Amino acid sequence: MKLRTLLRVLLVLVLMIIAGISAFRASVDDSLTDLRNSTTQRLEMYANSLDSEIGHYARLPSLLALSPYVDRLLREPGNEQERQAANDYLDRLSQRTGASAIYIMSTTGIVLATSNWHSPDSYLGEDDSFRPYFTEAMDGHPGRFFGVGTTRSEPGYYLSEPLLSRGRIIGVAVVKINMDYLEKLWRESKTTVMVSDQNDVVILATEPGWKFRTLHPFSDALRDAFDRNRQYNRIPLRQLGLKERRQLDDGSRIWRVTEPAKASWRRLAYPRDMLGQSQLLPVSNWKLTVLSSLDPVYQLAYNRAALAGLLTAFSATAILWLNERRRRLRDKLAAREALQQAYQQLERKVEERTADLSHANLQLQAEVQERIRTEQHLRQTRDDLVQAGKLAVLGQLATGMAHELNQPLAALRTLSGNAIKFLERGQPDTARSNLNTICQLVDKMGELTGALKSYSRKSTTSVGVVDVSRALDNALLLLANRLQNTDTRILRHGQPESWKARCDPNRFEQVLVNLLANALDELQGRPDPLIEINGWLADGQVVLTIRDNGPGLRDSVREHLFEPFVTTKPAGIGLGLGLTLSAGIITETGGSLSADNHPEGGALFTVCLPQATEEQSHV
Repeated sequence: MKLRTLLRVLLVLVLMIIAGISAFRASVDDSLTDLRNSTTQRLEMYANSLDSEIGHYARLPSLLALSPYVDRLLREPGNEQERQAANDYLDRLSQRTGASAIYIMSTTGIVLATSNWHSPDSYLGEDDSFRPYFTEAMDGHPGRFFGVGTTRSEPGYYLSEPLLSRGRIIGVAVVKINMDYLEKLWRESKTTVMVSDQNDVVILATEPGWKFRTLHPFSDALRDAFDRNRQYNRIPLRQLGLKERRQLDDGSRIWRVTEPAKASWRRLAYPRDMLGQSQLLPVSNWKLTVLSSLDPVYQLAYNRAALAGLLTAFSATAILWLNERRRRLRDKLAAREALQQAYQQLERKVEERTADLSHANLQLQAEVQERIRTEQHLRQTRDDLVQAGKLAVLGQLATGMAHELNQPLAALRTLSGNAIKFLERGQPDTARSNLNTICQLVDKMGELTGALKSYSRKSTTSVGVVDVSRALDNALLLLANRLQNTDTRILRHGQPESWKARCDPNRFEQVLVNLLANALDELQGRPDPLIEINGWLADGQVVLTIRDNGPGLRDSVREHLFEPFVTTKPAGIGLGLGLTLSAGIITETGGSLSADNHPEGGALFTVCLPQATEEQSHV
């Protein structure tokens, strides 16, 4: 599932990238077409303004031949009066036309008169015979030349014409045009415009940092030529940081600005990529180039690409979601059909199992009834075994009890006969004493017969409350004859006035009689026989221990001591069920019966019974 989701995400990303790239390219192409159309219009406008600026002064050099001031100057070049008249005329003409400078040169290239004659750096007397515009005029052709002045180092466009007299060249007229006004006018339009001459040197630019930069590296020969004609007045010509990226079908190019803006450029921030469109100016042999930033083009393309990517992602996600929904619906229908089939199969199996369960239930009920009858039979058998155990103990106690009763009975005969004689003699006090003794003997016999009657009574399976001390007293009373005949000492420790525990009193007495009788059996023939009885309360339990100083329990017998028919007595004496029944009686009450050897010798039996609460004691 995770792999499928990952593949879908990758598919959506790939589609987004493809759509974004396609939208970006389409947007750039459309925007470039619109930008080229608008740039073409601006290019024609700038070309017309440049041609108009130059054409405004184009005929001015040839008109100077018609001036009488110029004619007289050329006829008498040494006449100072004529020279000054010509200077004043050229000054007025320069102010009227707006030309940067107007001057007349002799056939040797010496400036004879100039409009800036009154300036300290006047052209008067300057030798400009090395300038191309002078040589072209002396060859009889109009001269057109852009260069940097050698006197003021001001760039300008020079227009020259030969001055003729009767078909002979007698001088040269020169008009210098300053292009600063045109650059300022272009700069106000916030458009990047540059003009490069025939040497690919930028001579006009809306960005001052681009002026007198070269578009291509120069050869050494061309640099030597520049040094000779001093066209750029030895200005260092560094290459402009424009790198052509590609050429478009209509001849326009995409340029990238490869160098950071200089301090003088900081007025405008240059984009990295620009669209350049150029047009040749046939009159001046210059090339006019208009550069347009591609930032808006790229920004629009990025926005369209992002939108196309988002739409593609949304569409692809919707298609995948619909397809996934259709697949899930198909799977759901298939699952529903499979579930229906499974349900039908389950119904058939339920019907089959119901029939089988009905039959099995009848068998189970029969088995349960049989088990109940078996458990009842086992319970009855166990109760009978308990009662048989009691009767067996009673049989063992019968002889001792008979001896215990014979002595009081003999005493009763003697005391009763003596009481009659004392009454006949008139000794009522003595007779009363004999009668009191008879009452005490009768009470003692009643206790013996009561203990035997209580012990012989058949126990119930219900859990009651037993007084542990009283039950122990009754058990010792039943075994009093055996204790006296064997001289066994009984030591009882740590018994409070009354211990109340959860157990049937009659059954508990049977357990105590069984444990004490077993101890007496183990002590037969032992010197100084001793039985220690100890008890205490611990964590809601009544703990009673019975320890003898006999031989103790053998390891082979101790592990199976509470199992049926396991006994340490000689063959023919007992069935080995006493401890088994005793353990069952104690366990039914939630207690425990355990056996071990005492560290000082002999066997140690421990009985734990739940302590009865005050409410249970008064029930």
